[in-house]
Amino acid sequence: MNDPKPYRHLFFDLDHTLWDFDRNSKATLERVFEQNRLEELTSVPFNEFHARYSIHNHFYWGQYGKGLIGQEELRWKRMHSTLLEFELDDPRLARHLSHTYLDRLPESTLLFPHAREVLQYLKDKGYHLHILSNGFEEVQHKKLKYSGIQGFFEQVITSEASSFVKPDKEIFLFALRRSRAEASDSIMIGDNPEADIQGAANADLHSVYVDHLGKPSPVLPTYTVRHLRDLEELF
Repeated sequence: MNDPKPYRHLFFDLDHTLWDFDRNSKATLERVFEQNRLEELTSVPFNEFHARYSIHNHFYWGQYGKGLIGQEELRWKRMHSTLLEFELDDPRLARHLSHTYLDRLPESTLLFPHAREVLQYLKDKGYHLHILSNGFEEVQHKKLKYSGIQGFFEQVITSEASSFVKPDKEIFLFALRRSRAEASDSIMIGDNPEADIQGAANADLHSVYVDHLGKPSPVLPTYTVRHLRDLEELF
């Protein structure tokens, strides 16, 4: 894996690739659940609430990725649908919970193992590092800031800023223009087979599938790694 590679620009997904979204999200949601006394309102413990929220969150992100809903609908409807599971039809409460959750989530700082060391290694090797994310603009910038990795990236491109959502090739083309990069010297690094790997292919970019969970990608990537540290062998 040490043969010379033509890449100069490395585009990283953020959530689930570098920033440990699942652990950060669960911890944040638990604080919101406790502070708003949701156990009294729903009559269920947090773990059950979280399980149902995770299902709705996955569904609405899928809808967002297909362009069927906007970001505001995604933000509050996933919470509202969860409350409906427990016979709480309260859009106002759903919006409040969503706002509080999104306000606090970016302050969480858990990264996947060796994320900082790997980013430093790649920076020292002279690569141009960028973020390419379907996340919300302000939220993603805050995540990078609070987790201490903002300084590694030259450009932070989000679906909100570009008006396109991965795997649409247009967000990749937007990222290339913003970064003054070419598809031939760029590569996408991410955990999502559809958004990151298929999206990269749609824009004629090579890709690295970061398989944290040991689930092979149904879409063939250029490379696969199991841990972020493996990127040091690849690049």
